[in-house]
Amino acid sequence: MTTMTTDIETIGRIATAEEAEHLGLAAYGALIEDLRSLSPAEWEAETVCAPWTVADMVRHLIGAAKSNASTREMVRQQIHGARRKADFGGNALDATNALQVSDHRHLDAAELIAELEAVYPSSVGTRANRSRFYDRIHVPVDTGGSTAEGMPAKLGLGELFRVIYTRDVWLHRVDIARAVGRQPELDDSVDRRLVEDVAKEWADRHGMPFDLRLSGDAGGRYRRGGDGPTIELGAIDFCWILSGRSEPAPEIPGADLLRHRILF
Repeated sequence: MTTMTTDIETIGRIATAEEAEHLGLAAYGALIEDLRSLSPAEWEAETVCAPWTVADMVRHLIGAAKSNASTREMVRQQIHGARRKADFGGNALDATNALQVSDHRHLDAAELIAELEAVYPSSVGTRANRSRFYDRIHVPVDTGGSTAEGMPAKLGLGELFRVIYTRDVWLHRVDIARAVGRQPELDDSVDRRLVEDVAKEWADRHGMPFDLRLSGDAGGRYRRGGDGPTIELGAIDFCWILSGRSEPAPEIPGADLLRHRILF
């Protein structure tokens, strides 16, 4: 079957609160279904985000969801991150993430699922609504700690609430699946849209010509110009590289373009 090529300039970003809420709810719903199928041993599997286990990753996601659902909780976590960032290579986000894991260390697997399921709908709704008002506000991205080389120097808060928190959930679902040796089941209408948005932001960051051919259920073919490198990757592997979880093999076409990272 031939995949239609899409001019990357014709793709719009995830720009409305309504679409952001739809995609956010779908990403959490798929994650919850995956978590229900895990064995006790799989909850203790180590993820790519060392030293986190699968359970730790879910603890982080609960903490992040609570932060988005409550301004008071968001402020508490941000103050902690600012105070403790020196312990994490100057990265306040790493300090905040560690707090989120610690806050929920006492919960077992069933309790973690119940806690996440209870908080995520209000979290998604609240941050989608916030995204309407924060597009003009940009903040610097800490470069120490776990931040991969090639990440943007600034972050728009509207983008954070509308897109990046959902990407975080989506890619952590992949992290969990890979930690336990599974392939996540993808939904064309949701996962393809999220990957398409990733491709668009990445293309806008570097501005160079390319022919991007992404395989898998969330894949597609995207192009700018006619003389760029042909980059062939799985859709998930493409996001994996752009998140900083791995480096592109130096010999593959377009490796230099893949070092333009984006936030997840």
